[in-house]
Amino acid sequence: MISSIMKNGLSLGRFRSQNFGTLHKDINKAADSVMSTTGEVSSIVFAEHLLELINEQTDEDLLVFLSYLLKEYDIDTESLLKNIQAYQSERNQNNLTLVSNSSEPKWIELFRRLNATPAGTHKLIKLREKIKDLMAEGNSGLESFDEGLLKLFKYWFNPSFLVLEKIDWSTPANVLEKIIEYEAVHEINSWDDLRARLAPSDRYCFAFFHPLIPEDPLIFVEVALTNKIPESIEEVIKIEREELEFNQINTAVFYSISNCQNGLSGISFGNFLIKKVAHKLKQEIIGLDNFVTLSPVPGLMRWLENNAPLTYERCKDKIIDDEELNQKAINYLTESTREDGLPNDPVARFHLGNGAILKHINLNADQSSKGLSQSNGIMVNYLYDLETVERNHELFFETKEVLLSNEIKSLKKKYS
Repeated sequence: MISSIMKNGLSLGRFRSQNFGTLHKDINKAADSVMSTTGEVSSIVFAEHLLELINEQTDEDLLVFLSYLLKEYDIDTESLLKNIQAYQSERNQNNLTLVSNSSEPKWIELFRRLNATPAGTHKLIKLREKIKDLMAEGNSGLESFDEGLLKLFKYWFNPSFLVLEKIDWSTPANVLEKIIEYEAVHEINSWDDLRARLAPSDRYCFAFFHPLIPEDPLIFVEVALTNKIPESIEEVIKIEREELEFNQINTAVFYSISNCQNGLSGISFGNFLIKKVAHKLKQEIIGLDNFVTLSPVPGLMRWLENNAPLTYERCKDKIIDDEELNQKAINYLTESTREDGLPNDPVARFHLGNGAILKHINLNADQSSKGLSQSNGIMVNYLYDLETVERNHELFFETKEVLLSNEIKSLKKKYS
């Protein structure tokens, strides 16, 4: 029966009438049933029923339910103290296990049982999305649920479990629709727009999937195969263009990386995705030697507003001098104003943390309204040298120093 439930996802439909006990309409009692049952099949049935109830809750009702879990299924501090004292007296594995078990909130086990149901993993991702939305609205007391689910997800979404798949024009339509929906960097405005990114032989897209969520990508990256490092996004994503022959290609450009599941925020899939795709392409395409990004600079205008207001106003009035803007962009990208000393820009933190170097700054590279509002049109090329990327990664987190190309070093020296 367990195999049938997991394979067909029909536990409630096929087994509701079995003598597993009452499927309570009261969500608190439904949670109690999940936690008290000992049978494997009944646990799945009760857990799937509870997930249905959770999905039906209004925001207010969900807050009440989460408060109930905190009250009834939090850490039993008396048992924890007792077990700690026992371990202090006799340090053996049994006492250590008791300490470990009693130091974890019981609602963590509830989430584990919910995860064992068909589609349970995906529903828990959506639950964390709701929790994060409620937190953003100012609701307190939810941080432990957010962190608890994140900790579980880091185990369940270990990179070794993920499946890399190529997305192309022959991919099922339901997945292609999600690519359009999830694209977070350069909006896909039509099916023709999507086709231009997926159908040509010199345009690729790769996504990570989890085996338990086979039709919903976790993250995807769009790649342009070119014969040079591009200086604007328009030349990469324009619909009408001439395809390159493979013998003309020497550069892979990662121009859009989109995380798809807000409920998995805090888990970095992108670093594994870029490196895996880069190695895969290098093995498959002879002469492919350069791996670069064409990346947005999403925090530049906000930084200028706070740190260089005169430059910010000239950008808004469209009277900025290119030399001045280039200098400020280099300052923004290379000189941290953050307390932790890491780069100001979130995209820079991502790529430099992956072991890339700051290669080139492109003015007037993104003339879309989004590109102008976030960076006055500036985009950046980060270079991934596959032979040094791991060493660069270690060096960056050791020193927090932004690794620069010779070109950027010369400009920085010029402006200093």
